[in-house]
Amino acid sequence: MWGFLARRLATLIPTLLLVSMLIFGLQQLLPGDPAKILAGEEQDPQVIAYLRERLHLDEPLPVRYAYWMGGVLRGDLGESVRTQQAVLDLVFQKLPVTVELGLMAMLIALVIGIPSGIVCAVGRGRIWDTLANAFALWGLSTPNFWLGILLILLFSVHLGWLPASGYVSPWEDLRANLTAMIMPAFVLGNAIAAVLMRHTRSAMLQVLSSDYVRTARAKGLGETTVVLKHAFRNALTPIITLGALELGTLLSGAVLTEQVFSIPGFGKLIVDAVFNRDYAVVQGVVLITATTYITLNLLADLAAFVVNPRLRP
Repeated sequence: MWGFLARRLATLIPTLLLVSMLIFGLQQLLPGDPAKILAGEEQDPQVIAYLRERLHLDEPLPVRYAYWMGGVLRGDLGESVRTQQAVLDLVFQKLPVTVELGLMAMLIALVIGIPSGIVCAVGRGRIWDTLANAFALWGLSTPNFWLGILLILLFSVHLGWLPASGYVSPWEDLRANLTAMIMPAFVLGNAIAAVLMRHTRSAMLQVLSSDYVRTARAKGLGETTVVLKHAFRNALTPIITLGALELGTLLSGAVLTEQVFSIPGFGKLIVDAVFNRDYAVVQGVVLITATTYITLNLLADLAAFVVNPRLRP
């Protein structure tokens, strides 16, 4: 296992280095002069010169990248030009909100997607298989922002059961927090549930046709034992990998959902930073998101290594 972990970590470092180059390089391709945009309407030459010096805009691109990477390696992602706050402080303020939203959405996706996939595989061709596939197609085809607006109209405007927007910390009022987060969590987890259902169904169908499953049935084992203990366990490897990758997608793809429901999370932070040309915030947030995604991929590989004995040497 340690050799497997060492090989994965050896590929992790150059991947992160390449990602950091892409993040920094693509940010520089945005049109307009950041110093003039940040200077506001007055366009004072002294202010523009100060901003150019502070942001190292008068330096060549490789030098600016070296300045930024030097700070990253020291744990300093820079400072927001707009709010004068450290980027890490902004991240620690907003990240818990997005993490809570992502975990709730993932829980909803797992509760809906995996049992539905198992039921569809066991009852292939029956009515619930058809209905579940129709639900999966609907979940994959429905845009998050449109579903969010529909849920707000139904549960907030017409029924008045749930708040339309806003966020309450779970440390202040847990019930109000869950009430405010259930709709955006369902919107975010809806498509992931559909993806998990289809992949679980596909993996289970492949495993249920295996020889060892037929042998287990021939021994007289109950159908529940055969499906859950023998078939589902061996179908877990692709599901674990997909689940970890989709969790990373949830954390990075919550931008629209947070905008629709006015949730002050990671997505709103990066949208505001892009519109304000706050380079340090954009680069820091995207780098942390990419690092989270790559780390989740590593954890998924380790989990698959533990669950599936065939991956071990």
